[in-house]
Amino acid sequence: MVGMPGPMELMFIFAIAILLFGASKLPELARSMGSSVGEFKKAQKESEQSLRDFEKSLKEPITPKTKVQETATKLGIDIKGKTDDQLLEEIQKVAEKPKEVSEP
Repeated sequence: MVGMPGPMELMFIFAIAILLFGASKLPELARSMGSSVGEFKKAQKESEQSLRDFEKSLKEPITPKTKVQETATKLGIDIKGKTDDQLLEEIQKVAEKPKEVSEP
């Protein structure tokens, strides 16, 4: 069975590392390994999140927008949970508002 190395194995690995890299380089090596592990974990979390988002998008049906919904969106009106009739009323209200003229 392969398990965690014991104290003797760890001391042996540490002694080899000192011989290969020198005592002065070990802190720098440990720092770079730590930052590499941190970057790897960050990339892993980002890829897992994008996979979850993709799976979610596959489960949610995509309904095409009607012309009324497209127009309301262009005017900055929130279309969620509103019928086309409600959106038409809001579009008419926006259209009836006098436009403010900015002076040069």
